[in-house]
Amino acid sequence: MTDLQYPIERFKLEGAPTQHEIGRAIDEIAEAPANLRAAVEGLSLEQLDTPYRPGGWTVRQVVHHVPDSHLNSYCRFKLALTEEEPTIKAYHEDRWAELDDARTAPIEVSLAMLEALHKRWVLLLKSLAPTDFARTFRHPEIGVVTLAQNACLYAWHGRHHVAHVTSLRDRMGWDR
Repeated sequence: MTDLQYPIERFKLEGAPTQHEIGRAIDEIAEAPANLRAAVEGLSLEQLDTPYRPGGWTVRQVVHHVPDSHLNSYCRFKLALTEEEPTIKAYHEDRWAELDDARTAPIEVSLAMLEALHKRWVLLLKSLAPTDFARTFRHPEIGVVTLAQNACLYAWHGRHHVAHVTSLRDRMGWDR
């Protein structure tokens, strides 16, 4: 039985990411908006308002969460590139997902936002030198994070939420 909360397993990273792994992460970040759009294509309003697992967010909330989270990550990159080990602010993603825009807004708003954000983010990522990926920020809950680690985390994060939608579609028999 697949873990409905972690259909592609939890994020894990052994050691410092290699340049190859960073390059693959950038490619996956670039592909994430199209993958999310394809995952939700053709879903009805009722399907969008279906939780991807018991007690979980609806598909709509997942779609709105991804650009919320990735915008925070993009800002963390910018902070780490322009400051010495800045302490970033964590946010309550669970509370953000309960706000009215995340529960009711049309998903196209967040799909378009994600596409624009990722175009900009990928331009930044591809401009970085290998040494830039060693720069760090301090997360108040998990400690020091390198930009290389963060790139790999957010490549996983995009795949993780796409898998929430695609695994729900598969379980429910919703054609793609």
